[in-house]
Amino acid sequence: LILQLINGTVEFGEFLHQKGKKFTNFEEIRQEIEAETDRITGSNKGISNIPINLRVYSPHVLNLTLIDLPGLTKVPIGDQPADIENQIKGMIFQFIRKETCLILAVTPANTDLANSDALKLAKEVDPQGVRTIGVITKLDLMDEGTDARDILENKLLPLRRGYIGVVNRSQKDIEGRKDIHAALAAERKFFLSHPSYRHIADRLGTPYLQKVLNQQLTNHIRDTLPALRDRLQKQMLTLEKDVDQYKHFRPDDPSIKTKAMLQMIQQLQSDFERTIEGSGSALVNTNELSGGAKINRIFHERLRFEIVKMSCDEKELRREISFAIRNIHGIRVGLFTPDMAFEAIVKKQISQLKEPILKCVDLTVLELSNVVRICTDKVGMLGAQSKTENAVKTGTRNLGSQVIRKGHMCIQNLGIMKGGSRPYWFVLTSESISWFKDEDEKEKKFMLPLDGLKLRDIEQGFMSRRHTFGLFNPDGRNVYKVSMD
Repeated sequence: LILQLINGTVEFGEFLHQKGKKFTNFEEIRQEIEAETDRITGSNKGISNIPINLRVYSPHVLNLTLIDLPGLTKVPIGDQPADIENQIKGMIFQFIRKETCLILAVTPANTDLANSDALKLAKEVDPQGVRTIGVITKLDLMDEGTDARDILENKLLPLRRGYIGVVNRSQKDIEGRKDIHAALAAERKFFLSHPSYRHIADRLGTPYLQKVLNQQLTNHIRDTLPALRDRLQKQMLTLEKDVDQYKHFRPDDPSIKTKAMLQMIQQLQSDFERTIEGSGSALVNTNELSGGAKINRIFHERLRFEIVKMSCDEKELRREISFAIRNIHGIRVGLFTPDMAFEAIVKKQISQLKEPILKCVDLTVLELSNVVRICTDKVGMLGAQSKTENAVKTGTRNLGSQVIRKGHMCIQNLGIMKGGSRPYWFVLTSESISWFKDEDEKEKKFMLPLDGLKLRDIEQGFMSRRHTFGLFNPDGRNVYKVSMD
């Protein structure tokens, strides 16, 4: 129930679902609330997050908006579902999570405050107690000899906005049609006559609660209004930019779809280049590195860090050099250090750089995919935007996880391959290696499963710039087999 109290000269109520109809009898208002609840949720204790909006005009109220939320139900009854407790919690959090909302945590005085469900939920979203106001009810039903003085004086589980005590009508009073004026008079008499509350009676009761809520809400609106105004102004500027894009829109132009698509592709290309090259943008990220700056850091900082992490035992390296020189000389005594020893040692050291370099390449691919995703998010005019985003995300995710490397390579010593050692376009994945006629990947020549295969480097001459490796089966079986007619 969303209840709007409005100060006015005439006393009546008005429901949003019955606009124009004025209820002057508050018993009819109560009946209409129950009837509308039954229409929405059924007549057997069901719940719904569809609010009932009620405005009450009266000279006896201050301007105030209240949202009455259901209390927590531990055990489902009637038509309530088994997860009724979680549903009610979700409904409550839907409202109290908002920073603009003040939380009225109502707790009966005859229960332990430390076990209050209302205070527990409020603390989850307002741990500092900045937005929480405590309300203590049923003070007249406490056991004899006990009182809530420490709570009302904000000494036990203190809140920044404090606690206010009230005495509501009992069920007997409600059934006996005890009016509000008589109930307020009885409440006032109780606080003035009680020895534990008479010294703070001016800060207790329903009228004082109404006054405090009005003041607190006014102050809260004043404090949050500047931020709300700024947010609305930013949204308005964004909407104005979007509107400008449609000023010259011609829905009757048959080529409008093609033009729009070309514009979006050009915009995507421009945004991508600007993000990678850092050529400047009106929306510069001042909080963290992004795009090209991240890629720059990967190669100038992360790569250096990964290389530094590699351990190099100088003593072991000298031992390897010594063994390499002696093994190359064999039974001879060499006068000069052979080039082959240098080549063997350097190759081994360079191969250790492969892992950190490939790691940086993978990080770069990940960042490029992220840049593409961000750039596609900016294409807000696209009708099927969500489908396009899903397609881009799925495509980049699959590309990143399946394709490991692509590029031109040559196959040597295979007479069955027409054209000898001409280069083919290879695609290496986690499961297979495929080669195509060219990078268009239209004409697949062959696909080789990698299950059980091993990789070894093949020695080349010192001046060779070609890197050659071989795929082999550990058990000696042929790797590449083609049936010949």
